[in-house]
Amino acid sequence: MADLTFLRGYNEALVMAVARTLPAFERATIADATGLTPQAVSKVLARLVEDGLIAPAGVRRPAIGKPAGVYELVPQSRYAIGAHVTRRGLRLVLTDLAGTVRHSAVTPLPADFTPGALLIELAAGIDRITGAHDVRGRLTGLGIGMVGPLDHAQGTVRDAHRLRHWHDVPLRALAEQALGLPVHLDKDVTAGVTAEAWRHGPAFRDAALIMVETGVGAGLWLNGAAHRGAHTNAGEFGHAVVDLSGPECVCGRRGCLEAVHDRAVESGDLRAAARVLAIGVVNLLQTLDVAHVVLAGADLLAHSEIYRAEVEHAVRTDVPRADWQSARVTLSSLGADVIAAGAAMQILESRYGVPDLAPPG
Repeated sequence: MADLTFLRGYNEALVMAVARTLPAFERATIADATGLTPQAVSKVLARLVEDGLIAPAGVRRPAIGKPAGVYELVPQSRYAIGAHVTRRGLRLVLTDLAGTVRHSAVTPLPADFTPGALLIELAAGIDRITGAHDVRGRLTGLGIGMVGPLDHAQGTVRDAHRLRHWHDVPLRALAEQALGLPVHLDKDVTAGVTAEAWRHGPAFRDAALIMVETGVGAGLWLNGAAHRGAHTNAGEFGHAVVDLSGPECVCGRRGCLEAVHDRAVESGDLRAAARVLAIGVVNLLQTLDVAHVVLAGADLLAHSEIYRAEVEHAVRTDVPRADWQSARVTLSSLGADVIAAGAAMQILESRYGVPDLAPPG
């Protein structure tokens, strides 16, 4: 029975993954995209229609053959709230089942805030969102994109850099208890790259989101899925050493990319700071061979053309055989909302997405 339940959920997730990417679809479209039999697709579609997640959208009448029923996703059938926790503030968004941002708001956080202070602001912000939008019975949960280092598997913030009160804090459990909602906790950059993957679709298979916002990090999307690493803390891109005699970093080492970058920013040389980031991006390309680099984060987006120009130049000139090992460089398609929106998409994915494990054989 457990295997049958898993398989039903897995098949539904396969269909939902396709439905999210198409304005309308037929049974044959789903069968071709998922490998499910037409009979299995029909059963899944019937369950999803009953749950209100998809809806009939008419009939297509081909010149030859039988008419085919057409379906579409119902974006307003489910919602999720996403939170982006920075060292300066809290950004909350409301997204629908298609991942469209319906509401966005930012609240300052006290300097060196505590877990308790964050939970108070989360509760107040969620109350404001649910008061302004009728999501009763359709709110899936809360996704949180948080400063690392962070243990996604355990839902624990290990030692968030530059935040004194965040040593081994079980934030996921605390938030679920305080807010009465399912909670998904992940690193901010991993949430952000998830949002980009939702928006770019299947072609977004090997990519990195580089974020500069009171720190420097990288969200990794490898072989079509988020890469978190053995301890679910991958993405500490800013703490790769680029200058052995460089300034001391908050992580305790010297010459980390983040520290060298921040020194340039503090001196007022933004172009030098962007060049430091570009060096790190080239190192990442040489290590992981990603095809797409997305630039994000409030501090970067405030000077987006400088950063983008330096990174694009480095990708063209510093990567050996750039004609072959090319990489596309873009700015985040969601701007400052990308982390919070990605966190919301992660909670939707945890309920309506394809599980990490393969279905039982």
